[in-house]
Amino acid sequence: MSSTATSVPTAAAARVAPDRAATPHAYGAGLFLLRIAVGLTMAAHGAQKLFGWFGGGGLDGTGKFFSSKGYPAGEAMAFVAGVTETFGGLALAVGLLTPLAGAAVVGTLLNAIAVKGTGAFFAPKGIEYELILTAAAAALTLTGPGRYALDRFVPVLRNHRLVYGLAAIVLALLAAGAVLVVRT
Repeated sequence: MSSTATSVPTAAAARVAPDRAATPHAYGAGLFLLRIAVGLTMAAHGAQKLFGWFGGGGLDGTGKFFSSKGYPAGEAMAFVAGVTETFGGLALAVGLLTPLAGAAVVGTLLNAIAVKGTGAFFAPKGIEYELILTAAAAALTLTGPGRYALDRFVPVLRNHRLVYGLAAIVLALLAAGAVLVVRT
């Protein structure tokens, strides 16, 4: 068997049935669903911190929790986390400034993972929930929002570039690291 025979795909392997080929609409719909799920989950989580909605502690309760975990000015940190989660989540859901919205979500979730620790993986004491949300937000940051997003009306973001996502992930890592450094 020659080396050229192994490098040339067979006609059957190279052919993709049109009904099985992924379309731009399929990718767009999938990314839209993922954005809605992750974005609205994060927005609701932020509203728990800011307003005490959905059984949350509000700024006072969340601030006390943050202080107990070593963050300085617990109530101020609760406000920052709540605003970041709420508006980052909403922007992610509608696909607006997606790289920055994804970075906001990734950064706050990295802090949540650090606070919870890695002593267990599965809920309720583990990090599985935070980890899957972080991975989903990072994936959206890297891939872009897809076809059904407000970013399609923002000229510089209309055609998402991997470099935008990578820069946003680096920004999330730096911001999360800076916040964790001030934690005692």
